[in-house]
Amino acid sequence: MNRGGWARWIVVAVVLATSQLAGAQTMRDYPGKPVRLVAASAPGGGIDIIGRVIAQRLSETWREQVVVDNRAGGGGVIATGIVAKAPADGYTLLVQSVGVSYVGTLHKEAPFDVLRDLAPVAKVASQPSLLAVHASVPASSLSELVQLAKAKPGQLSFGTGGAGGASHMGTELFAHAANIKLVHVPYKGTGPSMAALLSGEVNMALVGIATALPHVKVGKIKPIGVSGATRSPLLPEIPTISEAGVRGYEFAGWYGIFAPAQTPRAIIAKINGDIVKALQQPDAVQRLTAMGFEPQGGSAEEFAKYFRAEVAKWRKVIQDAGIAAS
Repeated sequence: MNRGGWARWIVVAVVLATSQLAGAQTMRDYPGKPVRLVAASAPGGGIDIIGRVIAQRLSETWREQVVVDNRAGGGGVIATGIVAKAPADGYTLLVQSVGVSYVGTLHKEAPFDVLRDLAPVAKVASQPSLLAVHASVPASSLSELVQLAKAKPGQLSFGTGGAGGASHMGTELFAHAANIKLVHVPYKGTGPSMAALLSGEVNMALVGIATALPHVKVGKIKPIGVSGATRSPLLPEIPTISEAGVRGYEFAGWYGIFAPAQTPRAIIAKINGDIVKALQQPDAVQRLTAMGFEPQGGSAEEFAKYFRAEVAKWRKVIQDAGIAAS
């Protein structure tokens, strides 16, 4: 090797060593100040609940405050946009739901691309829902409900907390899989939507199992099927929608943590590892399961693969069903 070649090799080696040293220094120092966790919901919603559980655990582990910053509105566009454009240093994170998978498809004007601008960090929890009908609906099983819907195409209605929300998407996915036509009735929030189901203003709804359970017990609504891959321990006698006849159907309102896309991998790995450890603590598991959540976990790489598949899946559902944001 000539003198010029040696010089270039030395420069490359120095650059690599400096980069590795900087990465190690970043890891050792992180976090060296409070971390902002942007929640794509108002206080009290599922995203907010998950965010506060994680913020508390990470604050205890890191001995630095993790502050939940609620930025509701725009179907998740506002919160997601804040984090997508934030400095990629690990000090601005996003807690979002399954809605982040389709926010860009529904809102084509959004100033970001979730696959390009976000880095999946950790899948925190999932929350299967219950497909329930009002007590007056002449169907007590999934097969009876599908038969009724096919006999009355476009006459059965389902309520949701708003166009583009998880319950809307989950029900559209069900209708598509079952080859039936339903009428969507959006409300301003899950509270009004649940009230509409209880009063019979709408025929059915896909609702959180923990929320629906008290009303199932008193007979105001009838449970038809669980949306997840497995039966719920809260209603073990109720089959999943897939095992009851709509094969392959699965929907769970998952929740995850994201960072800006160029965040160093070492920081992402640290956050992921600390979140996974937190989700394994018995008190955290008990707190989440009591509210109907199922703790998740896994590596950032596994979550990234899952997230890419979710974006592709929902893009197709939205296009096939002709769903538009309100």
